[in-house]
Amino acid sequence: MESRAKSMGHAIHPILIVFPLGLLATSVIFDILYLITDRTGFQVSAAYTIAAGVIGGLVAAVFGLIDWMAIPAGTRAKRVGATHGLGNVVVLVLFAVSWLLRRGADNWDPNAGALVCSFAGIILAGFTGWLGGELVERLGMSVSDDAGVNAPSSLSHRPRARGA
Repeated sequence: MESRAKSMGHAIHPILIVFPLGLLATSVIFDILYLITDRTGFQVSAAYTIAAGVIGGLVAAVFGLIDWMAIPAGTRAKRVGATHGLGNVVVLVLFAVSWLLRRGADNWDPNAGALVCSFAGIILAGFTGWLGGELVERLGMSVSDDAGVNAPSSLSHRPRARGA
């Protein structure tokens, strides 16, 4: 089933999710580095990457919702997509709470609650990311009906040849 939200022949949602996922994972790495080194700067970097990751996640979610609404009701793909989407909402809420808990501190210093939210969020993001992979790799969501190993470029607007 093809994606409903496309740009230049490719689904927009999978293009966008790499940014928030990478930013949120990087914020956790900055938190770990801060905990290990106690060097100022890592916690500030974590706060900024969380903010950018949450904003990027909200943008990606819009296109994911557009694609999810096109999945036929009563299918496994619809259930997996709902779990994927709702799980990612929880991920964004956890990171947003982590950001809010840091906001009032000197130099965005994370307290235990902020760290727990971020670490729980990245673990959940691993699971929801796997569900997204299940949607694409196993269930064929956002994959062109004309996909194939010898399919022409998506920019050519030509269907793949039979048997390709």
